[in-house]
Amino acid sequence: MSRRRPVSIEDERRDAARLLLAAPLVRASANPEGHRLVRRHHDALAQSFRSHLGYRLVVDAHVARLHKGGLGPAQGRPLRRTGSGAPFTPRAYAYLALACSVLLTSRQQVLLSGVVVEIRHAAVEAGIELGSDSRSDGRALVQALLQLVEWGVITEDDGSVAGYGDDPAAEALLWVDREMVRHLLTIPLREVDDPATLVRLAADPGPDGTRHAVRRRIVEEPVVMVDDLPEDERAWLRQYQRREAQYTEDLFGLRLEIRAEGVAAFDPLDEMTDMAFPREATLGQAALLTVAELVDRLRPDRIPNARDGIISAVGFDRGLLAEIVTGLIGLHRRRWSKEYTEHPDRLPGDVEDCLVDMGLVVRDTDGELSLRAVAARYAPDVELVAPVPLTLDWPDTQQPHAQEGENNS
Repeated sequence: MSRRRPVSIEDERRDAARLLLAAPLVRASANPEGHRLVRRHHDALAQSFRSHLGYRLVVDAHVARLHKGGLGPAQGRPLRRTGSGAPFTPRAYAYLALACSVLLTSRQQVLLSGVVVEIRHAAVEAGIELGSDSRSDGRALVQALLQLVEWGVITEDDGSVAGYGDDPAAEALLWVDREMVRHLLTIPLREVDDPATLVRLAADPGPDGTRHAVRRRIVEEPVVMVDDLPEDERAWLRQYQRREAQYTEDLFGLRLEIRAEGVAAFDPLDEMTDMAFPREATLGQAALLTVAELVDRLRPDRIPNARDGIISAVGFDRGLLAEIVTGLIGLHRRRWSKEYTEHPDRLPGDVEDCLVDMGLVVRDTDGELSLRAVAARYAPDVELVAPVPLTLDWPDTQQPHAQEGENNS
């Protein structure tokens, strides 16, 4: 009988660090084993995160909270609604911030109706115009409250906050964990006057600015392209990329693929990404097939950049993407979801968003699109075998590692 290799301290610390990167809020009540693991290695983890990334780790008997720095304006990804996966709207974010400010000083046991009244009073005091009590407004409020339920800030004791979206008279008895609210906030709201300041302060890399900024992007983004980095960060990455590859694998178990145009972090265990690509289902298949067609037509791997001869990206018209996706719908209509085949106008936009989120397509401030050279590694070989579903044979590679929007705050 073979013996299992004992788990080393280094393995345990790496597992704990991976857990915190993927889930920066670990509650003992929801994940007791994970919380115990983090607490066991608290000191070493706190020092490692502080020195390597400039992140702050707080651990107590109830929760472990990794306060990430964020990546700055237009970086990271949004919170998404429970169930539908639709991104949070600006109004939902406003309600989330207002709810946190109210719950910081609320009683432990409250009624949903009382929380709603306090949130609206807080909005008036802050000069925030929320508009009428419309159904869409109520659903935005519900989005925010359901997120707080998921994070363990609110516990539904009798009734549910979900009903408020369709019925403003819906009532629920809630328990509030004020300490959990404090753990959520990386930057105290009283220290900021506007959202832009909040994002700037949260993303401030501190005295070790260059190395912390680059390292944060490596562990939080699917790919880091040298074109996207300021000159000082680009030079630092070029100088230390081999050393950083070893650090990143030792600390987090992520493997760096280093190319002339940038680096990508891969998780061999496929555990840490919140956005798998390639992936199944209609949107995943459509996005991958669109990449294949765009690569075939544009050949981004053959377009040199004017600076240093680095391969970068090639621009293309949004109409080309729509043309490709429309053709794919016609070809795969019988295999794909009716959500898209019956509403074909929705798929091009969703495919574009998916490819932008994964860093394969760039959308600039004017809305113009460019296909990055890294997209060429995802061009699959496609085989249609009737009548079974579409089979995609993509290159032999792990999925790029990426973190979710909330986790970047």
